Amino acid sequence: MNEQAELRHWLIALRTPGLGPGGLRERMAAAQGRIEEVLGQLRRHAAALDARAPAWLEQPDEAQLAADLAWLALPGHRLLRYTDADFPPQLETIPQPPAALFLSGDSSLLLHPQVAIVGARSASAAGKANARSFARSLAQAGFVVTSGLADGIDAAAHEAALDAARPTIAVIGTGPDLVYPRKHRALSARVETQGLLVSEFPPGTAARADHFPRRNRIIAGLSLGTLVIEAGLQSGSLITARLAAEQAREVFAVPGSIQNPLARGCHRLIRDGARLVESASEIVQSLVPAARALGVELAQRLEQPAAAPGKGSRAAAGGWRADPEYQRLLDALGHDPVALDELSTRTGQAAAVLSSMLLMLELEGCVEGLAGGRYQRLPDLP
Repeated sequence: MNEQAELRHWLIALRTPGLGPGGLRERMAAAQGRIEEVLGQLRRHAAALDARAPAWLEQPDEAQLAADLAWLALPGHRLLRYTDADFPPQLETIPQPPAALFLSGDSSLLLHPQVAIVGARSASAAGKANARSFARSLAQAGFVVTSGLADGIDAAAHEAALDAARPTIAVIGTGPDLVYPRKHRALSARVETQGLLVSEFPPGTAARADHFPRRNRIIAGLSLGTLVIEAGLQSGSLITARLAAEQAREVFAVPGSIQNPLARGCHRLIRDGARLVESASEIVQSLVPAARALGVELAQRLEQPAAAPGKGSRAAAGGWRADPEYQRLLDALGHDPVALDELSTRTGQAAAVLSSMLLMLELEGCVEGLAGGRYQRLPDLP
């Protein structure tokens, strides 16, 4: 089956009423990954799914499918299926993992170490300033800042990463072709150009209240840790934090004044076990083990075990000097700034694996991350 036909089958399945990501994954496993067989099974048992499913599976809306395929044909657009080798492994362990993601931008960023920054839509000026400070520092430390493109803390975090010439990931609660809230059109365009937009929903899907908790589980699932900056007791950010905790990810919270109602959610998180943080460096140091583990898993998934960051890190026996892959990376860096894509060409390693290795070297003080996604070997390397 050619790629276009397979994409069409996936789109039909993803739009089937009553199926959902869990149902699609279950049927794909039973069909040994053959999407055409899944569609055959769905047609035979459509009535058990939803009242609308039989009509859709018998005669799908061809205009809608054509529009979906046209969107996917545009540069930088992609349907990332869970069966693809570069589907982020950190999503496989979350409740109800997505079956596929609609992407616009640099899809390799999904495999980079990420930190989620979330918080109140009606954030105070001080809260937004904190979001910008944390996001800028985390981005400069080599982490990708992930958030939900909402007002307030989300937008401030995205903007700070972009202003620092670093990528950011926005997971949205609409189709990938829509912007919510609409006033973030310019910000959404910047994210697409310098980072990545991610949606579980097909093109044309409008915003709905129940979409945002689903979006939040993906934000938490992609990230090694979640930082909450200002949140009321009813804030959706607390859902993201709870999901992160349930997924055994780190949860961080910034404390505030006891007079500030937007601090109460953060204080509750801290009482429930979230880590109180006052600087980005605390988050960076806390996430080093998780970043190493992610690097190992990515290397295994991409069938490049020699590049596993945990294997060559200073924490491993013999230190990074004993690992030939790290030595090759340092040789490829030379002494002039170099972009990640160029390093990937020089070393033959996947950008996602290199990103984890470079993050470890940055944390060891051996490499410096520069504006524009470039890296430089430090002259005083021991």
